[in-house]
Amino acid sequence: MPARRQDLEPARGVVPASYVGLLFEYLAAKGIDGARLLGEPPPSPAQGVPGRYPVERWQRHLEKAARHLDDDDLGLHLGRTVTPRHFGVMGYVLHASGTLGAALTRLHHYQRLVYDVSALRLQTQGGVVTLEWGTENGCPGRLVDETAITALVQFARDVTDAADTRVDAVHFVNEPPRSAAAYRRYFGSEVLWQQDATRVRLPLSLLARPLRQPDAALLGLLEQQAENLLAELPDAGDLEQSVRRAVAATLREGEVSLERIASGLHTSPRTLHRRLEALGLRFRELRDDTRRRIAEQHLADPGLSVAEVALLLGYSEQSAFTRAFGRWTGRSPRAYRQGLA
Repeated sequence: MPARRQDLEPARGVVPASYVGLLFEYLAAKGIDGARLLGEPPPSPAQGVPGRYPVERWQRHLEKAARHLDDDDLGLHLGRTVTPRHFGVMGYVLHASGTLGAALTRLHHYQRLVYDVSALRLQTQGGVVTLEWGTENGCPGRLVDETAITALVQFARDVTDAADTRVDAVHFVNEPPRSAAAYRRYFGSEVLWQQDATRVRLPLSLLARPLRQPDAALLGLLEQQAENLLAELPDAGDLEQSVRRAVAATLREGEVSLERIASGLHTSPRTLHRRLEALGLRFRELRDDTRRRIAEQHLADPGLSVAEVALLLGYSEQSAFTRAFGRWTGRSPRAYRQGLA
Protein backbone atom coordinates (compact mmCIF):
# COMPACT_ATOMS: atom_id res chain seq x y z
CA MET A 1 0.00 0.00 0.00
CA PRO A 2 1.42 3.46 -0.87
CA ALA A 3 2.88 5.35 2.08
CA ARG A 4 0.85 8.28 3.32
CA ARG A 5 2.40 11.51 4.52
CA GLN A 6 1.33 10.98 8.15
CA ASP A 7 3.00 7.54 8.20
CA LEU A 8 6.43 8.98 7.42
CA GLU A 9 9.04 10.46 9.73
CA PRO A 10 10.23 14.06 9.18
CA ALA A 11 13.23 14.21 6.87
CA ARG A 12 16.85 14.46 7.94
CA GLY A 13 19.42 16.06 5.65
CA VAL A 14 20.49 19.28 4.01
CA VAL A 15 20.08 21.26 0.81
CA PRO A 16 22.48 23.84 -0.71
CA ALA A 17 22.22 27.30 0.82
CA SER A 18 22.29 28.76 -2.69
CA TYR A 19 19.13 26.75 -3.43
CA VAL A 20 17.40 28.27 -0.40
CA GLY A 21 18.16 31.70 -1.83
CA LEU A 22 15.62 30.86 -4.54
CA LEU A 23 12.77 31.46 -2.07
CA PHE A 24 14.12 34.84 -0.93
CA GLU A 25 14.39 35.97 -4.56
CA TYR A 26 10.87 34.73 -5.31
CA LEU A 27 9.45 36.67 -2.36
CA ALA A 28 11.40 39.81 -3.28
CA ALA A 29 9.99 39.67 -6.82
CA LYS A 30 6.53 39.80 -5.20
CA GLY A 31 7.48 42.79 -3.06
CA ILE A 32 7.77 40.75 0.14
CA ASP A 33 10.64 41.12 2.62
CA GLY A 34 11.77 37.50 2.94
CA ALA A 35 14.02 38.18 5.93
CA ARG A 36 11.13 39.69 7.89
CA LEU A 37 8.63 37.01 6.89
CA LEU A 38 10.95 34.06 7.54
CA GLY A 39 12.72 35.50 10.55
CA GLU A 40 16.26 35.31 9.19
CA PRO A 41 18.35 36.81 6.39
CA PRO A 42 19.13 34.91 3.20
CA PRO A 43 21.86 32.29 3.78
CA SER A 44 25.38 33.27 2.83
CA PRO A 45 28.94 32.08 3.64
CA ALA A 46 29.35 35.04 5.98
CA GLN A 47 26.50 33.73 8.12
CA GLY A 48 28.19 30.41 8.83
CA VAL A 49 26.20 28.24 6.41
CA PRO A 50 28.49 28.25 3.35
CA GLY A 51 26.84 25.45 1.47
CA ARG A 52 24.49 23.40 3.66
CA TYR A 53 21.04 24.20 5.00
CA PRO A 54 18.93 21.88 7.21
CA VAL A 55 16.00 20.52 5.24
CA GLU A 56 13.69 20.88 8.25
CA ARG A 57 14.29 24.65 8.25
CA TRP A 58 13.83 24.76 4.50
CA GLN A 59 10.47 23.01 4.91
CA ARG A 60 9.33 25.50 7.59
CA HIS A 61 10.26 28.45 5.37
CA LEU A 62 8.32 27.03 2.43
CA GLU A 63 5.24 26.37 4.56
CA LYS A 64 5.35 29.86 6.07
CA ALA A 65 5.71 31.45 2.62
CA ALA A 66 2.87 29.34 1.21
CA ARG A 67 0.54 30.45 4.01
CA HIS A 68 1.48 34.09 3.55
CA LEU A 69 0.96 33.90 -0.21
CA ASP A 70 -2.10 31.66 0.12
CA ASP A 71 -0.47 29.49 -2.54
CA ASP A 72 -1.11 25.76 -2.25
CA ASP A 73 1.06 25.20 -5.36
CA LEU A 74 4.09 27.17 -4.18
CA GLY A 75 6.44 24.24 -4.89
CA LEU A 76 5.39 24.19 -8.52
CA HIS A 77 5.62 27.97 -8.89
CA LEU A 78 8.93 28.30 -7.03
CA GLY A 79 10.66 25.39 -8.76
CA ARG A 80 9.96 26.91 -12.17
CA THR A 81 12.14 29.94 -11.31
CA VAL A 82 15.30 27.90 -10.68
CA THR A 83 18.50 28.58 -12.66
CA PRO A 84 21.85 26.71 -12.66
CA ARG A 85 23.37 29.20 -10.22
CA HIS A 86 20.86 28.17 -7.56
CA PHE A 87 22.64 24.79 -7.42
CA GLY A 88 25.97 26.48 -6.73
CA VAL A 89 29.07 24.93 -8.25
CA MET A 90 27.18 21.78 -9.15
CA GLY A 91 24.84 23.85 -11.30
CA TYR A 92 27.76 24.86 -13.46
CA VAL A 93 29.29 21.39 -13.50
CA LEU A 94 26.00 19.82 -14.60
CA HIS A 95 25.46 22.56 -17.16
CA ALA A 96 28.94 22.05 -18.60
CA SER A 97 28.20 18.39 -19.39
CA GLY A 98 27.91 17.50 -23.06
CA THR A 99 24.49 15.86 -22.95
CA LEU A 100 21.55 15.53 -20.61
CA GLY A 101 22.58 11.92 -19.98
CA ALA A 102 26.06 13.02 -18.89
CA ALA A 103 24.53 15.65 -16.61
CA LEU A 104 22.27 13.06 -14.98
CA THR A 105 25.23 10.73 -14.49
CA ARG A 106 27.11 13.49 -12.69
CA LEU A 107 24.02 14.34 -10.67
CA HIS A 108 23.78 10.71 -9.59
CA HIS A 109 27.42 10.62 -8.55
CA TYR A 110 27.44 13.96 -6.73
CA GLN A 111 23.80 14.21 -5.70
CA ARG A 112 24.71 14.90 -2.06
CA LEU A 113 26.00 18.31 -3.18
CA VAL A 114 22.58 19.13 -4.65
CA TYR A 115 20.06 17.38 -2.39
CA ASP A 116 21.47 15.49 0.58
CA VAL A 117 18.26 13.99 1.98
CA SER A 118 17.46 10.64 0.37
CA ALA A 119 19.79 8.79 -2.00
CA LEU A 120 19.09 9.07 -5.71
CA ARG A 121 18.60 5.80 -7.58
CA LEU A 122 19.05 5.93 -11.34
CA GLN A 123 17.52 3.04 -13.30
CA THR A 124 17.12 2.33 -17.00
CA GLN A 125 14.63 -0.17 -18.34
CA GLY A 126 13.31 -0.42 -21.85
CA GLY A 127 12.98 3.06 -23.28
CA VAL A 128 12.62 4.80 -19.90
CA VAL A 129 15.10 6.16 -17.35
CA THR A 130 13.81 6.56 -13.78
CA LEU A 131 15.16 8.88 -11.09
CA GLU A 132 13.90 7.72 -7.71
CA TRP A 133 14.22 8.93 -4.11
CA GLY A 134 13.01 6.74 -1.25
CA THR A 135 11.89 7.65 2.26
CA GLU A 136 14.65 5.94 4.25
CA ASN A 137 15.69 9.34 5.67
CA GLY A 138 12.12 10.48 6.24
CA CYS A 139 9.81 12.70 4.24
CA PRO A 140 10.73 16.38 3.70
CA GLY A 141 7.12 17.40 3.04
CA ARG A 142 5.02 18.18 -0.01
CA LEU A 143 6.41 21.64 -0.73
CA VAL A 144 10.03 20.50 -0.46
CA ASP A 145 9.49 17.56 -2.79
CA GLU A 146 7.42 19.48 -5.31
CA THR A 147 9.91 22.34 -5.42
CA ALA A 148 12.79 19.90 -5.94
CA ILE A 149 11.15 17.85 -8.70
CA THR A 150 9.85 20.93 -10.52
CA ALA A 151 13.31 22.49 -10.28
CA LEU A 152 14.91 19.33 -11.69
CA VAL A 153 12.59 19.28 -14.71
CA GLN A 154 12.97 23.03 -15.20
CA PHE A 155 16.75 22.66 -15.08
CA ALA A 156 16.62 19.92 -17.73
CA ARG A 157 14.45 22.11 -19.94
CA ASP A 158 16.71 25.12 -19.52
CA VAL A 159 20.03 23.40 -20.18
CA THR A 160 18.70 21.61 -23.26
CA ASP A 161 16.97 24.80 -24.41
CA ALA A 162 13.78 22.78 -24.96
CA ALA A 163 10.84 24.23 -23.03
CA ASP A 164 8.54 21.52 -24.36
CA THR A 165 10.45 18.60 -22.80
CA ARG A 166 7.88 16.16 -21.47
CA VAL A 167 8.32 13.48 -18.84
CA ASP A 168 6.62 10.09 -18.82
CA ALA A 169 5.42 10.19 -15.21
CA VAL A 170 5.95 11.90 -11.85
CA HIS A 171 5.27 10.26 -8.46
CA PHE A 172 5.14 11.94 -5.05
CA VAL A 173 4.90 10.28 -1.62
CA ASN A 174 2.83 13.08 -0.09
CA GLU A 175 -0.86 13.93 0.02
CA PRO A 176 -2.09 15.58 -3.19
CA PRO A 177 -2.66 19.33 -3.56
CA ARG A 178 -6.14 20.80 -3.74
CA SER A 179 -5.97 20.61 -7.55
CA ALA A 180 -3.68 18.48 -9.70
CA ALA A 181 -4.47 20.20 -13.01
CA ALA A 182 -1.58 22.69 -12.90
CA TYR A 183 0.92 19.91 -12.18
CA ARG A 184 -0.24 17.79 -15.10
CA ARG A 185 -0.05 20.80 -17.42
CA TYR A 186 3.49 21.64 -16.32
CA PHE A 187 4.95 18.13 -16.41
CA GLY A 188 2.88 17.14 -19.43
CA SER A 189 2.35 13.68 -17.99
CA GLU A 190 0.62 11.57 -15.39
CA VAL A 191 1.24 12.87 -11.85
CA LEU A 192 0.42 10.62 -8.88
CA TRP A 193 0.57 11.25 -5.12
CA GLN A 194 0.72 8.94 -2.08
CA GLN A 195 3.22 6.66 -3.84
CA ASP A 196 5.94 4.53 -2.22
CA ALA A 197 8.75 6.75 -3.58
CA THR A 198 9.33 10.04 -5.35
CA ARG A 199 10.03 9.39 -9.04
CA VAL A 200 10.57 11.10 -12.35
CA ARG A 201 10.43 8.94 -15.48
CA LEU A 202 11.99 10.31 -18.66
CA PRO A 203 12.12 8.94 -22.19
CA LEU A 204 15.55 7.39 -22.71
CA SER A 205 15.90 9.33 -25.96
CA LEU A 206 16.19 12.58 -23.97
CA LEU A 207 19.56 11.52 -22.57
CA ALA A 208 21.27 12.09 -25.92
CA ARG A 209 19.98 15.66 -26.15
CA PRO A 210 22.94 18.12 -26.21
CA LEU A 211 23.13 20.92 -23.66
CA ARG A 212 23.40 24.56 -24.59
CA GLN A 213 26.31 26.67 -23.39
CA PRO A 214 26.65 27.19 -19.61
CA ASP A 215 25.19 30.26 -17.97
CA ALA A 216 27.48 33.18 -18.84
CA ALA A 217 27.27 34.83 -15.41
CA LEU A 218 28.13 31.63 -13.54
CA LEU A 219 30.91 30.78 -15.98
CA GLY A 220 32.29 34.31 -15.67
CA LEU A 221 32.42 34.04 -11.89
CA LEU A 222 34.49 30.85 -12.01
CA GLU A 223 36.75 32.13 -14.77
CA GLN A 224 37.39 35.36 -12.84
CA GLN A 225 38.83 33.36 -9.96
CA ALA A 226 41.30 31.71 -12.34
CA GLU A 227 42.13 34.99 -14.04
CA ASN A 228 42.79 36.70 -10.71
CA LEU A 229 45.18 33.92 -9.80
CA LEU A 230 47.03 34.09 -13.10
CA ALA A 231 47.35 37.85 -12.78
CA GLU A 232 49.21 37.35 -9.49
CA LEU A 233 51.87 35.16 -11.10
CA PRO A 234 55.26 36.69 -11.91
CA ASP A 235 55.73 37.88 -15.47
CA ALA A 236 56.28 35.04 -17.88
CA GLY A 237 56.50 34.52 -21.58
CA ASP A 238 53.37 34.58 -23.69
CA LEU A 239 53.52 30.83 -24.25
CA GLU A 240 53.60 29.97 -20.55
CA GLN A 241 50.68 32.27 -19.79
CA SER A 242 48.76 30.92 -22.77
CA VAL A 243 49.24 27.35 -21.58
CA ARG A 244 48.25 28.25 -18.01
CA ARG A 245 45.06 29.96 -19.22
CA ALA A 246 44.23 27.01 -21.46
CA VAL A 247 44.76 24.62 -18.54
CA ALA A 248 42.54 26.73 -16.26
CA ALA A 249 39.77 26.82 -18.86
CA THR A 250 39.99 23.09 -19.62
CA LEU A 251 40.00 21.91 -16.00
CA ARG A 252 36.24 22.18 -15.72
CA GLU A 253 35.76 19.90 -18.72
CA GLY A 254 37.75 16.94 -17.40
CA GLU A 255 41.14 15.50 -18.40
CA VAL A 256 43.81 18.08 -19.21
CA SER A 257 46.22 16.51 -21.69
CA LEU A 258 49.02 17.90 -23.80
CA GLU A 259 47.04 16.96 -26.90
CA ARG A 260 43.94 18.82 -25.74
CA ILE A 261 45.84 21.98 -24.79
CA ALA A 262 47.81 21.93 -28.04
CA SER A 263 44.58 21.65 -30.01
CA GLY A 264 43.15 24.63 -28.15
CA LEU A 265 46.27 26.65 -28.97
CA HIS A 266 46.06 25.60 -32.65
CA THR A 267 49.34 23.74 -32.69
CA SER A 268 50.52 20.14 -32.58
CA PRO A 269 51.46 18.34 -29.33
CA ARG A 270 55.01 17.84 -30.63
CA THR A 271 55.44 21.54 -31.43
CA LEU A 272 54.04 22.64 -28.08
CA HIS A 273 56.31 20.20 -26.25
CA ARG A 274 59.34 21.47 -28.16
CA ARG A 275 58.52 25.15 -27.55
CA LEU A 276 58.02 24.57 -23.81
CA GLU A 277 61.24 22.58 -23.61
CA ALA A 278 63.11 25.50 -25.19
CA LEU A 279 61.90 27.66 -22.28
CA GLY A 280 62.96 25.06 -19.73
CA LEU A 281 59.35 24.09 -19.01
CA ARG A 282 57.58 20.74 -18.84
CA PHE A 283 53.89 20.53 -19.63
CA ARG A 284 53.03 18.21 -16.75
CA GLU A 285 54.75 20.42 -14.19
CA LEU A 286 53.11 23.53 -15.64
CA ARG A 287 49.69 21.86 -15.59
CA ASP A 288 50.04 20.63 -12.00
CA ASP A 289 51.37 23.96 -10.76
CA THR A 290 48.39 25.76 -12.32
CA ARG A 291 46.03 23.20 -10.87
CA ARG A 292 47.61 23.54 -7.42
CA ARG A 293 47.35 27.33 -7.43
CA ILE A 294 43.72 27.24 -8.47
CA ALA A 295 43.01 24.55 -5.88
CA GLU A 296 44.53 26.69 -3.13
CA GLN A 297 42.44 29.67 -4.18
CA HIS A 298 39.24 27.62 -4.22
CA LEU A 299 40.06 26.09 -0.82
CA ALA A 300 40.39 29.60 0.59
CA ASP A 301 36.74 30.18 -0.34
CA PRO A 302 34.59 28.97 2.60
CA GLY A 303 31.61 28.75 0.27
CA LEU A 304 33.08 25.74 -1.54
CA SER A 305 33.27 22.25 -0.11
CA VAL A 306 36.29 20.04 -0.84
CA ALA A 307 34.07 17.93 -3.12
CA GLU A 308 33.11 21.03 -5.09
CA VAL A 309 36.74 22.08 -5.44
CA ALA A 310 37.52 18.61 -6.80
CA LEU A 311 34.74 19.03 -9.38
CA LEU A 312 36.02 22.44 -10.45
CA LEU A 313 39.47 20.97 -11.00
CA GLY A 314 38.08 18.25 -13.24
CA TYR A 315 38.35 15.29 -10.86
CA SER A 316 35.56 12.73 -11.04
CA GLU A 317 36.37 11.54 -7.50
CA GLN A 318 37.18 13.61 -4.43
CA SER A 319 39.71 10.96 -3.36
CA ALA A 320 41.72 11.47 -6.58
CA PHE A 321 41.92 15.21 -5.90
CA THR A 322 42.98 14.57 -2.29
CA ARG A 323 45.84 12.32 -3.46
CA ALA A 324 46.97 14.84 -6.08
CA PHE A 325 46.87 17.73 -3.61
CA GLY A 326 48.94 15.66 -1.20
CA ARG A 327 51.59 15.18 -3.89
CA TRP A 328 51.66 18.91 -4.62
CA THR A 329 51.71 20.26 -1.07
CA GLY A 330 52.36 17.39 1.34
CA ARG A 331 48.98 18.07 3.00
CA SER A 332 45.40 17.07 2.48
CA PRO A 333 42.92 19.70 1.24
CA ARG A 334 41.22 19.74 4.66
CA ALA A 335 44.53 20.21 6.47
CA TYR A 336 45.45 23.04 4.07
CA ARG A 337 42.10 24.73 4.76
CA GLN A 338 42.54 24.33 8.52
CA GLY A 339 45.96 25.93 8.18
CA LEU A 340 44.38 28.95 6.52
CA ALA A 341 41.93 29.26 9.40
